[in-house]
Amino acid sequence: MGYYIDLTNISLETYRQKLLNFYLPPSRMILRETMDERFGYFSTIGIKNVEELFRYLKKKGNIEKLSKDKGELFTEDYLKILLREVKSMLPLPNRLKDFADISEVTVQKLEQIGIKNTKKLYDRIVTPEKRKELEEETGISNSEIMKLTRLTDLSRIKYVGYTFAHMLLGVGIDTAEKAAEADPVELHEKINQINSEKGYYKGHIGLNDMKIFVEAARDIQLEVEY
Repeated sequence: MGYYIDLTNISLETYRQKLLNFYLPPSRMILRETMDERFGYFSTIGIKNVEELFRYLKKKGNIEKLSKDKGELFTEDYLKILLREVKSMLPLPNRLKDFADISEVTVQKLEQIGIKNTKKLYDRIVTPEKRKELEEETGISNSEIMKLTRLTDLSRIKYVGYTFAHMLLGVGIDTAEKAAEADPVELHEKINQINSEKGYYKGHIGLNDMKIFVEAARDIQLEVEY
């Protein structure tokens, strides 16, 4: 059980297939170049899963050294983009005070017990029993805790900031499970409609953004009990 995807459960080959089959923005299409050779090399140095790949890439000096030693296969640009792509699977938590529909009083009560963001809150809302304990400890209403539960669940999906999380609630996508089951085309229409009505973002939200979102939601472990 945990806020983040368990990267140890994603093998190197599974991740290669994800990069090959999932939508990538143009700036990250380099990740599909010479994939067999690049991922084959990672295997030869003992990397078996995405967690080990992440640790290797973020270790100080490894990117520069690999680029210098294997420049014909691994450019520094490629390695930095790969690191950003892997890191995006572990999104920064949303701060509770940034959620527009959560009262300042609620935020203060949670901060008093050391809970300032969705990652800190997660373990306290994952089951009905834990939510009841939190309600009794803080005096926060059940309805407010349930709203925070849904916002926290959605915040586990990469690229879901506090504003987009509220938009998702507004179109009926109020759990990670519903996000994973959503049709990207239908969701694209609904999201742009609510954006047009309430002006969350300037401009139009792209269909490819919704495809990325739904694909990312399918990687989330569905642990929150409603």
